[in-house]
Amino acid sequence: MDGNVYLLATDPKNACRDVIHSRDTPLKIRVYCLDNEHFNPGESEIQLYGYAGEKLYAFETIDIKADDALDVVNAIRWYATYIEHPEMEILPDDPRLGETIAV
Repeated sequence: MDGNVYLLATDPKNACRDVIHSRDTPLKIRVYCLDNEHFNPGESEIQLYGYAGEKLYAFETIDIKADDALDVVNAIRWYATYIEHPEMEILPDDPRLGETIAV
């Protein structure tokens, strides 16, 4: 069992803009609802993806430290349980990248 405690900061103006904070480490992860907003991955950050029902989320670290990299998946699993989708599969790549976009 993961011993870290996670907290959630929400943006009152954007229901899809949560930030997961680890209480015990400097880890922070920004949550994006990809159905509602554009996402440009940062080159120096870790990005993971997951579906909660039909809704696709992107998770991106904020100023990741090497010591916190192993805790990212645990934080996302906590968030998935928080949003009542504990079965969320965490994906290493954006599943939309393989789709053909009509011009």
